[in-house]
Amino acid sequence: MGASIVSDQPRHGDLGELAALFLRLGVTAFGGPAAHIAMMQDEVVERRRWLTSEEFLDLLGATNLIPGPNSTEMAIHIGRRRAGTGGLLVAGICFILPAALITFALAWVYVRFGSVPRARGILYGVKPVIIAVVLQAIWNLGRSAFKTRFLWALGALCLVASFLGANELAVLFAAGAIAGLSVWFRKDPRAVRALPLAPLALRSLGSLGAPASLATLSATPALFSPVKLFFVFLKIGAILFGSGYVLLAFLRADLVDRLHWLSETQLIDAVAVGQLTPGPVFSTATFIGFVVGGGSGAALATLGIFLPSFVFVAASGWLIPRLRRSEKARAFLDGVNVASLALMTAVTWDLGRAALVDAATVILAVASAILLLRFKINSAWLVVGGAVLGSTLS
Repeated sequence: MGASIVSDQPRHGDLGELAALFLRLGVTAFGGPAAHIAMMQDEVVERRRWLTSEEFLDLLGATNLIPGPNSTEMAIHIGRRRAGTGGLLVAGICFILPAALITFALAWVYVRFGSVPRARGILYGVKPVIIAVVLQAIWNLGRSAFKTRFLWALGALCLVASFLGANELAVLFAAGAIAGLSVWFRKDPRAVRALPLAPLALRSLGSLGAPASLATLSATPALFSPVKLFFVFLKIGAILFGSGYVLLAFLRADLVDRLHWLSETQLIDAVAVGQLTPGPVFSTATFIGFVVGGGSGAALATLGIFLPSFVFVAASGWLIPRLRRSEKARAFLDGVNVASLALMTAVTWDLGRAALVDAATVILAVASAILLLRFKINSAWLVVGGAVLGSTLS
């Protein structure tokens, strides 16, 4: 397939440099996982050259195949590749910390005054910039991912499946399986006999990620327990695939329907804060933990939901270079990579419809795209500029 074989060995980079980068991204990375990953790509591939596009795509593909918050796991993967175990911890903690602290402060205000402070003007200006940032990343990564006509066709098929509402995990595994089988078909025509098994596999994959069985309804609120709070969020962090809307379904099943620790209104406010603040959307856990259990509850919920990501990345990091050494596994990873970009494209379409609401936002998005692609302006400065303009215009 022409892909490079990446090394599993960390590159012993500077922990201070990693901390500075991911603290800054944690403060400026608005817009959800696709936008966060786009900003990381700009920083570590385009600017710092810590990774090649192929290496970044491999990490992205591996991230999409394990549960948990994708952008946080990408930060942890990058930290591990850059500086080993120390880098893994530093990058992940520094990316999570700003969002957790901001969310903690908003939760304190919410509990004290009963409402969430509004920041519509900031989001009005930031969202169009985010669209340009994500499109730039898709463009840059796509040049490395779409290496053959077959991968172009596979990516188009994944995009259509995503728009039709297919389960994200099913799309990723199906794309990897199709790409891997293509190598098998070329070498052994008898492999075509396996084709009838594909619909059955897709049907099984399509059921993954459904949270319907999580809620065991009870009539009265359960007695609050810090230990139980920790394990609720540990479970969610360990099994959750998919978007923030899937996170909402899991939170509702456990905290509203089963334990009755939150009202529907409090849950909606918690998710709104997670969307409003920069960094990982999973910082919603910090807000909920504070609302139901104060400062210690916020700490336990945050630790619980993010801890599995560190474990999964540490456990799976060795796998990527080994996949690249096998032709079939390499093809599988190529398929997952193009599916990941297809999913990012579908998310960007939805983000664009919500962000580009008038002439001013369209102009801001176009101007941001020009500054990124033509003049290579740092995306973090564009996000800050968008926030300032949004506050002024709204």
